[in-house]
Amino acid sequence: MIQRRHLIAASTLATLPLGAFAQSDYPNKPIKIIVAFPPGGTSDVMGRMVADPLAKVLGQPVVIENVGGAGGTIGTERGVRAPADGYTIIQTGVGQNAVAHGLDPNLKYDSIKDFIHISHVHSGPNVLVVNANQPYKTLAELVKAAKANPGKLDYGYTHAASGHMAMELFKQTAGLFMTGIPYRGGGPMMTAILGNEIPMMFINQDVALPHIKAGKLRPLAVSSLQRNSLYPDVPTVAESGYPGFEALSWSGMSVARGTPAPIVAKLEAAFKEVMTSPAIKQKLESNGFVVPVQGSKPYTDFVASELQRWVKVIKTAGIKPQ
Repeated sequence: MIQRRHLIAASTLATLPLGAFAQSDYPNKPIKIIVAFPPGGTSDVMGRMVADPLAKVLGQPVVIENVGGAGGTIGTERGVRAPADGYTIIQTGVGQNAVAHGLDPNLKYDSIKDFIHISHVHSGPNVLVVNANQPYKTLAELVKAAKANPGKLDYGYTHAASGHMAMELFKQTAGLFMTGIPYRGGGPMMTAILGNEIPMMFINQDVALPHIKAGKLRPLAVSSLQRNSLYPDVPTVAESGYPGFEALSWSGMSVARGTPAPIVAKLEAAFKEVMTSPAIKQKLESNGFVVPVQGSKPYTDFVASELQRWVKVIKTAGIKPQ
């Protein structure tokens, strides 16, 4: 009887597809997270923030591979074309997975059809700041001046960054005509506003904070629906007369479409454990970010809504790729 059971078990195993074994012991080798931007920026920081705790949960090393270029689309395309086996995780984000669809009609991936979105990692507002020597004390004062002097007020932007999108959405929402001054990155743009070469810009809340504390920049409004923990006394754009206004910086983790469901489920559970840990919550909130709702479906729905939002803004503004 025992021998017969062994024979049955052996024959059953022999009929299983080879992929079933790979799925059942996943992961059994290191996992790679592709960050589609150079080291040092917010995207890179967020990727590295989750890599070590994810490795502990999954029991395998998790390494970061930075693949920058073309607003994040080069690395994102590389990730989505990698084998759909769960060993390549793609850091998705507002630029490469929402804004890019409005800018590039020849984009080589579809942020909905080509991905399985697993976990929302961070979300944070942009803050509208002015040089401290500017006369504007409130958003209402700034809007009044812009409407009284169409085309004469300047603002800084980095092409297709979340701050650029926030300003374009605000101009459309408030009915403003202002002149944008392009900068090649956040560093040069920050230097310009600190030198009062430009009066205003939208920029990520964590980047602006040191200069606000130093009294060099004045915050007028944040672009989230709720006030930000770093700026409890700064109103939102929404509560300043523009209900529903929201323009966020965000990132998450995704895999290529075709990744087996058991692997997706294991990654979703692992990221949920990482993202709900007190350590991650503290790191995010101390920099003015929020811990988003976890789960594949909420993140998938969020990506779809952001894609729709920014494609519409870009088309209305007539923004072209550089």
